[in-house]
Amino acid sequence: MFKFDHSNLHVMDLERSIKFYEEALDFTEITRLDTPSFIFVYLGDSYRSEHVLELQLVKNRRAPYSLGDSNFHLAFTAANFKKAYNKHKKMNCIYKEYIEHGIYWIRDPDGYLIEVLSEKWEMGR
Repeated sequence: MFKFDHSNLHVMDLERSIKFYEEALDFTEITRLDTPSFIFVYLGDSYRSEHVLELQLVKNRRAPYSLGDSNFHLAFTAANFKKAYNKHKKMNCIYKEYIEHGIYWIRDPDGYLIEVLSEKWEMGR
């Protein structure tokens, strides 16, 4: 009856966020919608998953968003965990790591957490 469509993140600097997701996760822009109040940019992964990431810029927003305890996060499985880890280490965006367990987190420019998992963690798919 229902299927995942997208995950939305509100961002302060759209181009900075797009660049981060392109560099960190190899996402590419699929489409965008520019309205008088908002800009929505939809990014997809190299697997062409149906689930996409929606970055939303509120045009008149000036103050950064409060993420609270930041319990919300996105999660991605890395086909080459070591290569992904080295890339993120070089980008200096790693927040927390448990490499021996095949898991670490990075932060995007707005402070959102992104979990990166080795394939051993993939949810039974």
